[in-house]
Amino acid sequence: MGSTLDTIIECILRVFVLLYLYQTVYILVGLFCKPKRFIAKNQHRYAVLISARNESAVITNLIESVKNQNYPSDLIEVFVVADNCTDDTAAVAKEAGALVYERFNQEQRGKGYALNYLLGRIKQDFGPDYFEGFFVFDADNILEKDYITQMNTVFDNGYSLVTSYRNSKNYSDNWITSGYGLWFLREARYLNNSRMILGASCVVSGTGFLVHKDILKRSNGWNCFLLTEDIQFSTENIIRGDKIGYCADAMFYDEQPVRFMDSWNQRLRWSKGFYQVFFRYGKDLLKKIFLEFKFSCYDMFMTLMPGLLVTAMIILAGGTMLFAGESTSKALIEALSSLAVYSVVASYISFFVMGLLTTISEWKNIYCTSGKKIFYLFTFPLFMFTYLPISVIAVFKKINWKPIPHSVVVTANQIKGR
Repeated sequence: MGSTLDTIIECILRVFVLLYLYQTVYILVGLFCKPKRFIAKNQHRYAVLISARNESAVITNLIESVKNQNYPSDLIEVFVVADNCTDDTAAVAKEAGALVYERFNQEQRGKGYALNYLLGRIKQDFGPDYFEGFFVFDADNILEKDYITQMNTVFDNGYSLVTSYRNSKNYSDNWITSGYGLWFLREARYLNNSRMILGASCVVSGTGFLVHKDILKRSNGWNCFLLTEDIQFSTENIIRGDKIGYCADAMFYDEQPVRFMDSWNQRLRWSKGFYQVFFRYGKDLLKKIFLEFKFSCYDMFMTLMPGLLVTAMIILAGGTMLFAGESTSKALIEALSSLAVYSVVASYISFFVMGLLTTISEWKNIYCTSGKKIFYLFTFPLFMFTYLPISVIAVFKKINWKPIPHSVVVTANQIKGR
């Protein structure tokens, strides 16, 4: 029985490795190939969309970073939807120079609903074709001075959807913020950058992206309302055949949760949202993979799969142990113990190497002391391990959207001066 279990487990691990082997190519491309760069012939008119709930502490910095872009100011308009706010976010945003709409709806909560409301008001007040593209940011973001100029180069070259380089405002705070920061830097360099170079579709991640008006007109606004509206949005457009581009030269900064409980709640929502997207669109992705041989659909399918696969294996193993006989349970426990030790060691090494490659290649864009950069290499795998209980709990727990508090008030120059 023991040898049979070992064989089964070994086969599962080999299949798992085989399914993700293509990402080795992503790593090699990210290491050795230069990012795609473009030249723009035209400057387009953009609306900047900001959904904010009780963000009066940080929203001014974002609006100012948009107002200070080296892109023609008459081609940029900043819009804020003050969503169910109980503070003075609306007044602060107006004073900073944004056009503000207030929304109060306790039934439809979340960024997706707020964006859809904001787009509806813009369409009503400016018409459906006044803006050619729409940027989407979170209230805690900060933009580099040339962000919109750089994004415009990719947009002008035919990409209707463009995502960008996501850096961290507070990488140096602790092992949690650095964990987030390192993951997003890795996503930028070794996932989206590589996809762009290879001609595959990239994936929108949370914030810092640009959408052509025709994409939103086709959907009659923003129609993604799952817990991870960004992943839902990416998946829908990839299934439709749209290619999401990436601009390596457009950098913005995002604030990461400092407290573990805030991080836990946020990633619990992300995990639940991934499950929601997988079960809604998994069948359509598989059709595109096997009937039309769409690699981007395969890539998206595998992006949604890790948490689900790990969770399924844990539940299956636990159920087998519960109902197996005494002798079978002993053999199973031995096999699973061996698997657990191997998985922990292999995963720690894999995450460490992933963090090491990212830290070395993005060294100049990580704003903290050299000592912290090295120290956080060792805590990064621990941060990633905390996803394991999160991915299991997310299967069974009902999860609602909860706001994450933001309080880091800095400019881009102050971030780089750390």
